[in-house]
Amino acid sequence: MDFGLEALDRDELVAALVTALGRIEELTARVAELQDRLNRDSSNSSQPPSSDGPYRKPPPKASAMRRKSGRKPGKQHGDPGATRRQVTDPDEVIDCPPPECGNCGTDLADATVFGVSKRQVFEVAAPPPPLVTEYRVISKTCPCCGTVTVGPTPPGASGRVQWGPGMKARAVLTVMAHHLPFGRAKQLLRDLAGIDCSTGWLVNVRRRAASALEPFMAHIQQILHRARLLHVDETTARSAGKLAYLHVACDDKFTAMHVGGRGIADIDAGKILDGFTGILVRDGYGGYTHLVGAVHVWCGAHTLRDLKAVHDADPGHQQGAEAMANTLVLALKATHEARRAGLDALSEVELTEIRCRYAGAIAAMRSDNTPGSTPLQQRALTLAARFDKHRDMILAFIHDLTIPFTNNAAELEVRGAKIRQRVSGCWRTLAGLADFAVIWSYLSTAAKHGIEHLDALVRMFTDGPWLPPAPAT
Repeated sequence: MDFGLEALDRDELVAALVTALGRIEELTARVAELQDRLNRDSSNSSQPPSSDGPYRKPPPKASAMRRKSGRKPGKQHGDPGATRRQVTDPDEVIDCPPPECGNCGTDLADATVFGVSKRQVFEVAAPPPPLVTEYRVISKTCPCCGTVTVGPTPPGASGRVQWGPGMKARAVLTVMAHHLPFGRAKQLLRDLAGIDCSTGWLVNVRRRAASALEPFMAHIQQILHRARLLHVDETTARSAGKLAYLHVACDDKFTAMHVGGRGIADIDAGKILDGFTGILVRDGYGGYTHLVGAVHVWCGAHTLRDLKAVHDADPGHQQGAEAMANTLVLALKATHEARRAGLDALSEVELTEIRCRYAGAIAAMRSDNTPGSTPLQQRALTLAARFDKHRDMILAFIHDLTIPFTNNAAELEVRGAKIRQRVSGCWRTLAGLADFAVIWSYLSTAAKHGIEHLDALVRMFTDGPWLPPAPAT
C-alpha cells in the first residue's frame, strides 16, 4: 500500500509522524471523554435516577463509593409487621356445609355439626352516592315592623350547589399527594368515591387550596428564617414550555418551596434565606455564596458522587479519589459511633487523623493527575482544588455532630416535583407550578408533624389551614 511517504524527506516524515501522533492523542482523549459521558448515571453524576437506562442494570464497579449495605431484601429485622385479623361482626355470613359424606355418600343435611372453620374475605364495597345535605335558609317577617330577616348561611354552603370539604380535600389529594394528571384523577374519584366532577373543577380547587395557604406560607417563612440549620436545594421543572426552578428550604419539621429562576433574587424571593445567619447545608451551586451571614456546609453525598465519577473512569490511576472517598466514609462512621456513644464531639485524636488523611488524599489526587493533559485529569485536578479550598465546608460535619453529612432532606422534598413531572408531564402554566410548591410545602410540613395528608386538607377546607406551632427559641 502506497501512502506517498517515499516522496517525503526525513524532516517532512518526522513532522508528519508528530502531527499524526498528536492527532491520535487528541482522538484518544476525545474517545475517553465520550466513554466517560456514556458511563455516567445517577450514582456518579447529578443525573436523576429516572435518567438511568431501564433495560439493563449497570455492572458492579470496583469503587469505594458504591458498597452494598449487606441487608437482605424484604422486611428488616425489628420492623413491626402488619397482619390482617378476622373481625367479630362480619357484614355477611355464608355457611358452607358438606352436602354428603365423603366416605359413603350419606346425606348430611340433618347431621350434627362437628366443627366450624371461619374464613373471611375482605372485599371493596361499591362506592355509595354522595352524601347530600340540604340547608334551608329561612326568611321570616317581623310581626312588629315588617322587616324580613334571612337566616344565617352555614359555612361552605354559599351557593345553591357545591362540593363539601371532604370532596375538595380528596380532589387535591389525588392531584398533589399522588401526582395524578387531572383526567386520571377525575376517573379515580368517580371509580372509588362515586363522585363525578370535571377536570376544570379540579384545576380550580387546586388554585383555591394554594390561595387558602397564604397564611401558612407566611408563618413557615418566619419560622425557617430563624432556624438554626436549613437544607436548601433547587431543581428544574418544565412550565408553560419553558424551564423554571423549584426552590426548597427545609429542616426536620418544616418545608417551604417557591418558584423562580436560578439567580440571587430568585433564591431570596422565598423570604427565608435573605439575611439568614444559621447553618446552610447545600450542594456546590454558587448561587448561595451571597449569603455571607450563614455558615455554609457542603453535601457529602455530592462530593462522594463526584469522586466516584473520577475514580470509575480510570480506577487504576485514580487512587487519590478512592483515598478521599475512604476518608469521608471513615469520618462519617466516626460521627455515627460518637452519637451512639452519647458524645458531643469527636476526640482531638480522631479529628487530627481525619484531617491528615484528607490532606494526604488531596496530594494523591494531584499526583495522580499531573500534568493534567487529559480531560479526566483536568477534572480530577479541579476536584482536588475544590477539596482544598472548601475543606471547612466539606468537613464541617466532623466538628459539629449536629450537622448532617448529606443534603438528603432537601433532595427528598424536590423529588415529588420530579415524580409529578414524570407521571403527569409538565405544568401548563407557571401559576400551576407555583400552586404545587405551596400545597406541597403544606403537605410535607403536616406529614413531619404526624398529620395525614387527607386530614390536613379537610381541615384547610373546613376551618382554614393548619398552622404548626413555632419551635421554642
